[in-house]
Amino acid sequence: MSMGKGDTSWFVQDRFGLFIHWGLYAQGARHEWLMANEKISVEEYERRYFKRFYPDLYNPELWAKAASNAGMKYFVVTTKHHEGFCLWDSQFTDYKATNTAIGKDLLTPMVNAFRNEGLRTGFYYSVIDWHHPENFIDNRFGPYRELPAEEMAKMNAGRTQAKYAEYMRNQVRELLTRFGKVDVMWFDFSYPPPKEFPADDFSKGKGRLAWESEKLYAMVRELMPSVIVDDRLDLPDAWDIKTPEQWQPREWYTHEGQRVVWEACQTLSGSWGYHRDEMTWRSSDELIRTLIDCVSKGGNLLLNVGPTGRGEFDERALSRLEDIGEWMKRHQRSIYGCTQAPDEFKAPENCKLTYNPQTKRLYVHVFAWPAYGTLYLDGISDRVEYAQLLHDASEVKFEMPPAWQGGTQSSANTLNLRLPANEPKVAVPVIELFLK
Repeated sequence: MSMGKGDTSWFVQDRFGLFIHWGLYAQGARHEWLMANEKISVEEYERRYFKRFYPDLYNPELWAKAASNAGMKYFVVTTKHHEGFCLWDSQFTDYKATNTAIGKDLLTPMVNAFRNEGLRTGFYYSVIDWHHPENFIDNRFGPYRELPAEEMAKMNAGRTQAKYAEYMRNQVRELLTRFGKVDVMWFDFSYPPPKEFPADDFSKGKGRLAWESEKLYAMVRELMPSVIVDDRLDLPDAWDIKTPEQWQPREWYTHEGQRVVWEACQTLSGSWGYHRDEMTWRSSDELIRTLIDCVSKGGNLLLNVGPTGRGEFDERALSRLEDIGEWMKRHQRSIYGCTQAPDEFKAPENCKLTYNPQTKRLYVHVFAWPAYGTLYLDGISDRVEYAQLLHDASEVKFEMPPAWQGGTQSSANTLNLRLPANEPKVAVPVIELFLK
């Protein structure tokens, strides 16, 4: 199967997106995997959360505005997470938003609101489904994973995995035909049986055979040829982007030695779904540095918010998005359209570089303000014709380092930027260098 050919041309320009994890688990408010983590049966999970789901404060226009103000250019929402609950009015299940207390399709107004704010549309769809009666129960994930083998076999008797695979194709067809142009199709996730078991023993794990990934992928390509597909269907060549989750690659992400299009997906805290008591929230400054770090390595950042059971972004999430937006308002030129700097440019200590090949500008992101306001860039003094601080377009003078500062023949091409003694009052100051 040949590699997917989705259109990533916009993706590598836009660089920054919003992930949204929203489902019945928002009401449990303690991690989107609570059904599995706490071994809650399908019946009990439904009894607790399904009919009671009533996000009466849901206002997708506010979500879209918060994302747009943060500088995000696309969004990806969990149309169905592992719990199996669907945000749209799917004709193939009753386990959907229209049958909860809120009684309406929640996906359509979201798509419309984000499009109205100029963001592109992405759909996350979990191929895992702990609710569906045909999906095989396995010993790896889900609420029944620790059942004794004979009990699991009993529950699996009469289940037909192929029927579940067909159900998935039917739902993905709905997502790709009912909502206009979809820009990203984000599947999650495969875990084939360990090598010592037959690939079709779905009680030990699920990969491309369980999901019928080839058929699913072929259908996606046929319905939406330009859509970007991620790398989680267990198909070695059928993907457009690599998706490191909750970690930062140390350099441009590669696959079989080749640089590829990649996107880090990360949370604001330790959970994707709304988590009331989660206390390890990341600071706004650190999140901004993470975005810069992604772009400095040729990648994107997909940053997640888990809305509440009443349909709001909570104040912790909103404050992070506001802070990022404050920084992006003045520094987005160093993010959009930018990528890793060419190899001849070396980042000074405590700095990250991004580069815009169209405008031929180099951006120096200063993570720690240098002593005496002096920043050295080796080997490029003959390449720079003007320098300024990006947030206020104030000129930064530059010169060759004088001899008493170690200026010798070897450093003849060192650029010595004379920064102000006081660090600017922005999360991460950026110097914009206009190259010759």
